[in-house]
Amino acid sequence: MNSNKLVGYISHPPKHIISLILGLFFLVSLFFGNAYAASVQPESYSGIAWAMNYLAQNPFAYLFLTLSIGYPLGRITVGGICLGATAGTLVTGILIALASSALYGITYNIPGLVEDIFLMLFMYALGMRVGPQFFSGLARGGIDFLVIGLIVVFSNFLIVFLGVKLLDLGPGYAAGIISGSYTVTAVMGVAQSAVTSGAFKLPDGVTADMVGANMAAGYAISYVLSSIFIILLIKYLPKMFGRDAIAEAKIAESTFTAGEDGGALPGTAGASTLGFTDKQVRSYRVEHKELVGKSVSQLYKMNPHAAILKVVRGETVIDSKENPTIKLGDIVGVAGDYNLLLKESSQVGNEVDEPRARMIDLEVADIHVGKSEYAGKTIDELGIEIGFGVYLKSLFRAGIAIPHLPKTVIEKGDVLRLAGPAWCVDHAAEALKSVPVVESAYTEVSFMSFALFIGFVIGHASVEIAGIPFALGTSAGCMLMGILISWIRTRNPNFGGPTSEGARAFLNDIGLSLFVAVLAAGVGPKIMSSFQGTTVLWITVLGLLGALVPPFLAWIYGYYFRKMNPIILAGACAGGRNSTPALNGIQELSQSGIAAVAYPVPYALTSAIVLILGYIAMVFS
Repeated sequence: MNSNKLVGYISHPPKHIISLILGLFFLVSLFFGNAYAASVQPESYSGIAWAMNYLAQNPFAYLFLTLSIGYPLGRITVGGICLGATAGTLVTGILIALASSALYGITYNIPGLVEDIFLMLFMYALGMRVGPQFFSGLARGGIDFLVIGLIVVFSNFLIVFLGVKLLDLGPGYAAGIISGSYTVTAVMGVAQSAVTSGAFKLPDGVTADMVGANMAAGYAISYVLSSIFIILLIKYLPKMFGRDAIAEAKIAESTFTAGEDGGALPGTAGASTLGFTDKQVRSYRVEHKELVGKSVSQLYKMNPHAAILKVVRGETVIDSKENPTIKLGDIVGVAGDYNLLLKESSQVGNEVDEPRARMIDLEVADIHVGKSEYAGKTIDELGIEIGFGVYLKSLFRAGIAIPHLPKTVIEKGDVLRLAGPAWCVDHAAEALKSVPVVESAYTEVSFMSFALFIGFVIGHASVEIAGIPFALGTSAGCMLMGILISWIRTRNPNFGGPTSEGARAFLNDIGLSLFVAVLAAGVGPKIMSSFQGTTVLWITVLGLLGALVPPFLAWIYGYYFRKMNPIILAGACAGGRNSTPALNGIQELSQSGIAAVAYPVPYALTSAIVLILGYIAMVFS
């Protein structure tokens, strides 16, 4: 690095380095803040212990300090590899909680409700992102997604169960390692029920508490290691096989979005982007007497392929919604196709440079064709009757972009994407008995809350079979509601109102990060209690093998035998491994949400099967 670059780097350091420095500065200030605190009131802790206790007593400070350090830590690249925001937050939270517990006996007791809330917000936001392509993705790869889930869950069971048997680790370890390596805490619950119900017969000299301790040890170590390394594995699998994640994601997006390229689907981010167009607004001086005395609407009926949007008369600028009558010498702003406007000078007058006639604020909106007498007409016919000042950017039918040619017939349920002045778009929407839907900062809190309520109820419902409770899971229920709502919205963007991509992305990021931070606070202290003798080494080995080998086997199946798109395949492997942070990692790397198309099917399948296998592992241990 030359001196100029070095000076520039020091003068303008990367934002993630600044964030990391600020976070560390805050942590140091907490460490030494006891000087002031001691002068105000006596404290049982001092120095670093005071800082750790402060964080334990104030979970808000712990959570956001963890994020402020974890995010920039996750962006640091070493040898072309970076942890990512999720893993960075997890590592930071574990280190803080572990240091507090190991050095000072301080633990972080954050209510589980906090973890649940943020996880469900994340899952709903994730469902909103993947919903428009979910059903097309399921139709294209449903069987493969099921097979991948089965490969992951059964190979995990065989690796861990047979490994524990071979090493003779004792009862409870197998269920604990399965639970931790799969990051499904519920496995611990069904395994414990096998002990308390008597389905597992305690050997002589072994108590239920001893089995529970073995379970906890296997769970804690394997959970932490698998949570970190599965993110890295899924994130870099495409790169390991020489594939460009961003390029492959674009291919997947084009494959899983049927129909012609009509832009973003209705109700999704980018639907209101104007983009490129060959339509123009040009200004002409009225010099032909046959135009004089006619209103703007009359002239449009005479030539429906060009609309007068502004009239400049001396110092006065008249908007066409007032339907003014044209006078000789007026300067008019005419909108239409470029090739048609080139001919306007012979019909209107000389083209002049008048910015006031051309300054038109354009809006892009989606309009759902409901019960309207205009359904059944061609695009040409519709344009003549209600198309003043607007042009058709895209046409969607059943959530799929279709060609919009002059003779294409409009049907009920279609979604028209129109661009033009706001009042022209409103006029067209009113004629179609609909409302224009424009992407905005509206966060639909009421609608989202009701959807989360329904998702929670559905996911919470449980069916017990042979003593094993089966449930979809509240987080999965919320994700499916997000999928369903966004899928319906591509058919009718009025459903639930538009959602800002910025609001959805914020819910996505903050939900997952705070969930991981709370998780780290609970798991961190358990690690030290598990380090007893050489057993910890075997737990580490089996935990990593159980976490990483199964998705790798599934990758081999999908990559070599099924020739699946690498990004879709990575999403399926993340779902089969029940790792939402891993899914987030591949989405970050590929700069696309398309990997989530493959996530729900293997996720839902393995969530149920792993409970059965955990129960079996306990009974036969």
